[in-house]
Amino acid sequence: MIAGFALTGSAAFAQPGRTAAVNPNRPVLEQQLRERAAKVAQQRIGLTDAQMAQLEQSNARYAPQLSQIAAQERETRRQLRMEMTAPTPNQQHVGVLLDQSVQLQKARIGLVEQEQKDLSRFMNPVQRARYIALQQEFRRRAQELSREGGQGPRAMMPKGGRPGLKKIR
Repeated sequence: MIAGFALTGSAAFAQPGRTAAVNPNRPVLEQQLRERAAKVAQQRIGLTDAQMAQLEQSNARYAPQLSQIAAQERETRRQLRMEMTAPTPNQQHVGVLLDQSVQLQKARIGLVEQEQKDLSRFMNPVQRARYIALQQEFRRRAQELSREGGQGPRAMMPKGGRPGLKKIR
């Protein structure tokens, strides 16, 4: 649905070593999160139902590719960290990883440009700017939750103590 920013799927909340078998309710919770994200997006961005349908189609087209690039970037950074912390880093491998990192960044930027062009077909510039801000807010919250280790339902609460997402201005 709003997978493009609904935390690029559930991968943003995935914790190493945990699987759906540990939490059999995970698919239900993920669906609830996607539905909540869609409502928040529609309300905050000011989208009509027709625009939401188009956004869902756009996200279905771009989210898998963006997720794949993000995963490749993480893996490249992981390998680079491992190489750089080795007693004697392999110069050639570091060079390959740096080149790969730049290529992945270019691919991500190209994909984001395509996505923005697609969004401009049915969103005005203000809506697109709000959408970008909302995507960033979701990613930031996902990173916070990932760092906190997903400490249950309270981890979703903003500092003010109210459940849900913090309002973007």
